[in-house]
Formats: sequence, C-alpha cells, structure tokens
Amino acid sequence: MRTLSQYVRRTPTMHATVDGRPLVLKLEHLQLTGSFKIRGAVNKLLSLNVSEVVTASGGNHGIAVAQAAQLLGAHATVFVPVTAPETKTKRIEALGAKLIRHGTTYAEAALAARDFGPAYIEAYNDRTVIEGQSTVTQEIVEDAPEVDTIYVAVGGGGLIAGAALASGGRHIIAVEPETCCAMHNALAAGEPVDSEVKSVAADALGATRAGELSLEILQQHNVTSALVSDEEILAARDRLWADFRLAVEPAGAAAFASFLKGDKQSELPCVILCGANSEWQPR
Repeated sequence: MRTLSQYVRRTPTMHATVDGRPLVLKLEHLQLTGSFKIRGAVNKLLSLNVSEVVTASGGNHGIAVAQAAQLLGAHATVFVPVTAPETKTKRIEALGAKLIRHGTTYAEAALAARDFGPAYIEAYNDRTVIEGQSTVTQEIVEDAPEVDTIYVAVGGGGLIAGAALASGGRHIIAVEPETCCAMHNALAAGEPVDSEVKSVAADALGATRAGELSLEILQQHNVTSALVSDEEILAARDRLWADFRLAVEPAGAAAFASFLKGDKQSELPCVILCGANSEWQPR
C-alpha cells in the first residue's frame, strides 16, 4: 500500500531565539511544491481510484493537486480566480494541469469547479485532506516534544484543524489577517459566515467562509484566535529573511507576525512557516 510519506518531505524544525525569546520554526515552506498543501492533496488522491480530478484554489492548493496528480498518474483541472498570482498559476500549468481562470474570489472559482465533472478535491473542508495536513504537527510533536504552543496561519482551516488533531492538547493559536479572517469570524459566530477577503496574503488565506468541519474540530480543542495587520505580516516576512535567510510568502509569515507581537505565556512556542510561493524582495 502506498503511503503519504512516499511522496512528501519530512520538513525540518529549527530552534532559534528572537528578541530574547526561544522558539521553534517548522520549515514547511521547504515542502515539495513550496507549501504544506501537498500533504492533504496526496492523502486525498491516495484514497481515491480515479484518473481525473478537479479543484479550486487561490494558488498553493492548486499547485499541490497538480503535483499530486502527476505523482499518482492522474490528470488535474484547477480553477483559480483571475486574481491568482502568476507565480502560482505558472507552476500549476508547468505540472501538467489544465488551468481555468474564473471569478474574482476563491469562492467563485470553487463554485464553478464543483460543477465541472470529475472528482472534486476540497482545499480544506475534508477529513482526508485535514488528516494529511495533520502530519505537519505530528512531525513537530515528534521532533520537538517540548513545544507547548503552535502558531498556525489560517485560511479555510485545513492546516489548523490538522494541527488541533495532532497537537496532543498543546495550545494552538489561529493567526489570520485583520481583513481576511473567516475562521475568526466563524469562531465568534459559532458557525461559518461570509467574510471579507482583502489582504496581502489573500491568495493563500483568502477563504470567504471557514470550513464547517475545520470549525467543528477547532471548537473541540484548545485554540485561540489572533489577528495581524498586513504591515505586520510584511515586516515578519522581511525579518525572517534578514535574521535567518528564510524566504516565505506573506501567508507563510503570518504566524511569525503574531509571535512577534508578544507571547508571554508560552515557554517554547513553535511557528509554522507554511508556504514560500511568491516573488518578492525585502523592502
């Protein structure tokens, strides 16, 4: 039987000190395809017996599904909003997937993709996808068991739901941009609600509504919501480069931005650097 570990990298953890505070960085931006998304995509495709799949994405999930399809001998069609960055759409096509641009938001692209035909691969609201994403946190717990808090950037909720499942009761901090925070709004309302999508990290974290399954999982675990500004995200991204020569996309720096704002309760937090698919230069 083929397993997830045959297709994804076990990414390293790095112990560091920032502003006099110890932390662990989970270098998931070094993952195959440049983000954690490949874990859930491969896990889902391994559970299916199909030759064609379709999905919708702001970019990273689409790259992951295209790569997973290539690895497992299937063909992928990926719907993206017209706002998806060229850096990511080029990679989707380079991996052999058919790219279809539709709508101005992920939600509009997803609506069209679901009507397209082949087996639809959810970006986050799927148990098998979430279980794939949970392996990020499983590795953290195994490699750095002394970690007591994990900072996770959140879009629709797949990565953080997986983190909650695999955390062993550790405190999870759900980090979102102030103007792109579907999970924060869902946690406050007790159910998914339509939310604004406007952020420098929107191509990766721009879910209009949090996943119902992800929300349900978070409600059962030790999760705290935190918001950061776009300016704080960009400053965190630049700090990662200046201090550690780690190049991540804005979404990949969101969790670090929250850490930088000051966490006095954790003895050893871990920050997941979840993606690196962008073109940028330090400001």
